[in-house]
This record gives sequence, C-alpha cells and structure tokens, in this order.
Amino acid sequence: MLFKAVSIFLAFMAVLAMFGKLRFPGQKRIEAMKCPRCGRYRIGKSSCDCQGKG
Repeated sequence: MLFKAVSIFLAFMAVLAMFGKLRFPGQKRIEAMKCPRCGRYRIGKSSCDCQGKG
C-alpha cells in the first residue's frame, strides 16, 4: 500500500514537472513588462522608479 502511494506521488510530480517546462503563450509579454535596467516588474504604463535615480 505504501509503495503504491509513493509511486502515484512520484508520477504526479513527474507530470507537474513536464507541465512546468512548457512555454505559455503570454510569457513573452510578461518578460516585456520587466524593466531592462533593474529587472523589476513595471505596473501600468509609467516608467520604472529606477529611471529617475542616478
């Protein structure tokens, strides 16, 4: 019984790993929302806080 539970758990984890490696359609858009200078995510259409600081 324990062996069956462990094998089902490992199979489930393998399926999750396969889905984790997939490329999602909106991933490029998410990467474009990052600031090229500091790497933080920008919210809205305004510029990042690091742009005005020297």
